[in-house]
Amino acid sequence: MVAPVISARGLRKTFGEFVAVDGIDFEVPPGESFGLLGPNGAGKSTTMRMVGAVSQRTAGELRVLGLDPDTHGPEIRSQLGVVPQDDNLDTELKVRDNLIVYGRYFGISRALCAQRADELLGFAQLEEKAKARVDDLSGGMKRRLTIARALINEPRILMLDEPTTGLDPQARHVLWDRLFRLKERGTTLVLTTHYMDEAEQLCDRLVVVDHGRIMAEGSPSALIRQYSTREVCELRFGSERNADAAARLEGLADRVETLPDRVLLYTDDGEGLLERVARLGLHPTTSLVRRSSLEDVFLRLTGRSLVE
Repeated sequence: MVAPVISARGLRKTFGEFVAVDGIDFEVPPGESFGLLGPNGAGKSTTMRMVGAVSQRTAGELRVLGLDPDTHGPEIRSQLGVVPQDDNLDTELKVRDNLIVYGRYFGISRALCAQRADELLGFAQLEEKAKARVDDLSGGMKRRLTIARALINEPRILMLDEPTTGLDPQARHVLWDRLFRLKERGTTLVLTTHYMDEAEQLCDRLVVVDHGRIMAEGSPSALIRQYSTREVCELRFGSERNADAAARLEGLADRVETLPDRVLLYTDDGEGLLERVARLGLHPTTSLVRRSSLEDVFLRLTGRSLVE
């Protein structure tokens, strides 16, 4: 069997009496795209910092590329690429120089940095912006440049924290394409995201974390099969009628969930359920049948209450 590039057993991190990560277990094999999902404060970023060898664990075992991050931090960090949530590019340098200067931090020769910079500008579709100021780039371009910079040392693991936050749909899809290409090259991706469609697109496997603990683990499709139904029927009767309608709909679906603006019915046959709803004499103002998504799983496991 191929040894995992990341292995955690009973991984725990506390800050005083506050438990940020509460004894989690997971492994990431080489070449996998692995996701950490969870609400704010769930422990995702704390886990990423421990894996990235910039925060020591409180207890448990952790190995990254076969090494202990607490004792071999520099060796591990030299083989990682890190894409933070907020772009931290050097605005005083031109686009290409951002890559070259960053590469020099890893002890890479200037000539090799220049060669890799040109290759990465092509990969990020930024060749025409090589001599441009960073401040003149769009948000999507800055994000692609940040990813290109993280690849200058040819890392074995690329860690991405909310890679497409704040980007428009076109920029998101361009970025997804770049990450797909990295997967095809065999780069291991570890990412956090609040976009469930992004997790479905990018992650081979993921864990859902809440209050520092793993609530579920598996591929997106497997989690949907385990925690949801094939389809979801969304019915709107009006904010004052939804609760009464939901009470009459109990028993028609695997699960009925009442929200302020609509009623969700989880079923394997949405169209058939709509027919049964009509036979009850219930006539929603709008109805929608859609396939279950990772968002349905996420909200079932972590709840719909806002966490700050």
